[in-house]
Amino acid sequence: VLPERLQRREAERQQGVERQRQKKEAQVVKEEQSEFFLAAFSREREAVEALLAEGTLEEAATRLQALQKLLTDSVRFLAPYEVRQGQETVARLQGDLAARRQQLQPKKKFAFRALKKEAAPGSAPRPAEPSPPPAPAAPGPGLAEGDSGGPPLCGFSGAQDEELELGPAELLQRDVLLSELRGCRVRLRGNPNTLRVRDCRGCTVLCGPVSTSVLVDGCSDCLLALACQQLRTHRTRACRVYVQVTSRAVIEACTEVSFAPYSWSYPGIERDFESSGLDRNSNNWNLVDDFDWLATDKPSPNWSLIPEQERITCWD
Repeated sequence: VLPERLQRREAERQQGVERQRQKKEAQVVKEEQSEFFLAAFSREREAVEALLAEGTLEEAATRLQALQKLLTDSVRFLAPYEVRQGQETVARLQGDLAARRQQLQPKKKFAFRALKKEAAPGSAPRPAEPSPPPAPAAPGPGLAEGDSGGPPLCGFSGAQDEELELGPAELLQRDVLLSELRGCRVRLRGNPNTLRVRDCRGCTVLCGPVSTSVLVDGCSDCLLALACQQLRTHRTRACRVYVQVTSRAVIEACTEVSFAPYSWSYPGIERDFESSGLDRNSNNWNLVDDFDWLATDKPSPNWSLIPEQERITCWD
């Protein structure tokens, strides 16, 4: 009996040693992968910054998409703070790219108007010049203003129980802000550059493809349909999000947020996807990083997937 007990104890000891060895090797591989990622990410970031400084925007956009893909493919072995830093860097570069595009847009040509010749003596007097048109009125209630010193943002603010809508011409590569809406249904048919949904309650927001990032902050009891490169959700409760996102979505200080694949459609959406640069075949709708839940062996209780039988298929 004694030799058998010793043999079992020795076998258990050997198994424990083997498990420790495998765990250590896995940790070494993970650290090596993280070091390789950080070096590659730094090189690509510097390359994008240099291209933006030179004004080579198309190549910068292509390299930026590759940088986003590198981050997305590496999330599984990165620490949460490394993921957060990478996403913040990508978002910053996307903002810089949009700003450079706007800066380098050709300005309208200035043309001199021909001066009218003076009337000859004795001829009929020249009619008086028409008075200049009045300055455009300030945006009425419901339109969101941008930061002081910059161009006004496109969007709506402060409306209640209204049907609100913007089309492709109004949205194309614009920064859109929806703020402090209550019980509204918003349709954004087109291709914005960015979208912010802030402090909204009980609203439905349906948006076409967004070229860069979407930020949902301080919202509750909302239904959202969003397509974008990056989705960040902060301080939000009891919202359903139908999303197409090329990176992993991020939630922070959120509860009862549920996700399903993007399914809203409208005439012209394929054209808007082409102008946005989003890859329709890349959708990480079910990959969500909760920055308030660091446990790796248990899923976060703050978000869930909408069961297939409960998903919306008809939006009108």
